[in-house]
Amino acid sequence: MLPLTTASPDPLAWQSPDTWWPALSQATAGIPAPVAVVAHEALTYNTADLLVRSGGVPIRVASKSIRVREVLDAVLAMPGYHGILAFTLAEALWLAEDHDDVVLGYPTADREAIARLAADERLASRITLMVDDEAQLDLVDSVVAPAQRPVIRVAIDVDASWEAPALGHLGVFRSPLFTAGDAASFARRIVARGGFRLVGIMMYEAQIAGQGDKTGSGDGVIRWMQRRSGQELRVRRGAIVDAVSAITPLEFVNGGGTGSLEYTSDDEAVTEVTAGSGLFGGHLFDGYRAFTPAPAAAFAFDVVRRPRPDIATVLGGGWIASGPPLASRQPLPVWPSGLRMQAREGAGEVQTPLQGDNARDLRVGDRVWFRHAKSGEGSERVLRYHLVHDGKVIDELPTYRGEGKAFL
Repeated sequence: MLPLTTASPDPLAWQSPDTWWPALSQATAGIPAPVAVVAHEALTYNTADLLVRSGGVPIRVASKSIRVREVLDAVLAMPGYHGILAFTLAEALWLAEDHDDVVLGYPTADREAIARLAADERLASRITLMVDDEAQLDLVDSVVAPAQRPVIRVAIDVDASWEAPALGHLGVFRSPLFTAGDAASFARRIVARGGFRLVGIMMYEAQIAGQGDKTGSGDGVIRWMQRRSGQELRVRRGAIVDAVSAITPLEFVNGGGTGSLEYTSDDEAVTEVTAGSGLFGGHLFDGYRAFTPAPAAAFAFDVVRRPRPDIATVLGGGWIASGPPLASRQPLPVWPSGLRMQAREGAGEVQTPLQGDNARDLRVGDRVWFRHAKSGEGSERVLRYHLVHDGKVIDELPTYRGEGKAFL
């Protein structure tokens, strides 16, 4: 894969869709659909833009949003990026063969993977488990006793949601730990037991990072919520970090996501931020005021039938993102322009009917381009991405699936 740079391409070719998408069709004309591409120029732009938005705070790459090792390696070779936020322990063990700083973003109950971690001092020194409950530590001890294994690195996941007056819980349900007292009490219990070393804290503010503020008539309410939540979180996170740091030294305090880099990196309690989805630039991030990602990843399906003059049906399409089952989680048809899905059918596992004036000009065998909604859904459906640079396919990038891996 070509290396990435901090220099933005000039001009930003994807801002001219009439030439951008037809050029991708031409570049991949000999490749059977479904075809997935990564546009090198757009990936370069997103990589550099995330660094600008983080304001010099190091970025840890969320692997679940990429699931392509060559892309992870290329991004991590860039100054300003360091470390991986993995999503399963089996994946972390695999990536830690080549990377020395892998934090598991979620707790694990994978006994086989825990046994592998505990049997390898080198991997144990490279991987940090995420915990928020003493039962998770008990499970590790039940697999391999502390005296029979290397010390296991752990970080505490503290809930960053907002318990809003009158509105209640805003954000995602992650950790049972919420206050500085909660975090400090748990930290003391970790430090007091053998076999573990507490090295970090993670707090992911989904209600800020994962909620666009340029999506429609409710934007004012969303901005108010995010502003108030941010004010509350800045005070609470600072108190949590102070309380835990008084118990044991911390190597990192992780926060944020693609949608909140400006806010999170400005928090003095945070030492690193996380981003992943913004590298590929899913269409959900078009709904944010602070930034506009380039469509670095995209995929195309072929038209296979015409049920009506104004409808063209492509084979495939149902590559759905995580989250609530809303239209925003479906892939977005972007070329030809003006195509829309059927409200009662949406993106199908096998077929997706698309309606619009431009559908009248589509013939069987023509190609329709889609953007994914959120993160790694394309990588879970194809064996490889085709790397396009300067209008030509120059490389093939195996996905996790293409390397025979299916972690979750």
